[in-house]
Amino acid sequence: MLRIGITGGIGTGKTTVCKIFELLGVPVFYADKRAKELYNNNEDLKQKIIQIFGKDMYTPSVLDETSLLFNKEKMKSIVFNDKGQLQRLNELVHPIIKEETEKWFAMQSGPYAVKEAALIVETNTFDTLDELIIIESPMAIRMKRLRMRDHLSSEEINKRIHSQLPEEVKRKHATRIIVNDEKSLLIPQVLFLHHLFHSKSYS
Repeated sequence: MLRIGITGGIGTGKTTVCKIFELLGVPVFYADKRAKELYNNNEDLKQKIIQIFGKDMYTPSVLDETSLLFNKEKMKSIVFNDKGQLQRLNELVHPIIKEETEKWFAMQSGPYAVKEAALIVETNTFDTLDELIIIESPMAIRMKRLRMRDHLSSEEINKRIHSQLPEEVKRKHATRIIVNDEKSLLIPQVLFLHHLFHSKSYS
């Protein structure tokens, strides 16, 4: 079974592309979504975050005051303004995600499976994959999507975009590129790769 990675900068449309793969029956592991679950469900990670970033990273649940919920907006305000703090958070989370990814791939069957994550290149986990797809979009379109999706100011969007590696750096590690510029059709690009990975898997 081939292990395929999908990555790209914020606002490039990674989730949209992955949903097309899922419609084709391909299993997809959403690493960033799993990380968000771990912030609340992994007690060891929760304690380390509190130790490093402070108790106010978690707030009592409205339904159950004994249950603490991760304050993702407060964490975003810290890490997107301080690359050092972002690195510290990544050092806590990514070893766990790497382990979870390996377990997930081991349970899959079929020609190929997909891992979606924003930081595949940044965390040097691309070498565990057979193929790495980079989703690319023009900056103006990315900013428009983020303003509509997250209601962010241009300043906040720029901070988040520049907290990640530039696309030209990620492109060096890509084996495939999908262009999501609202002109190039996505489905034919995904279908081409779907058939390609099928043929590679069975060759």
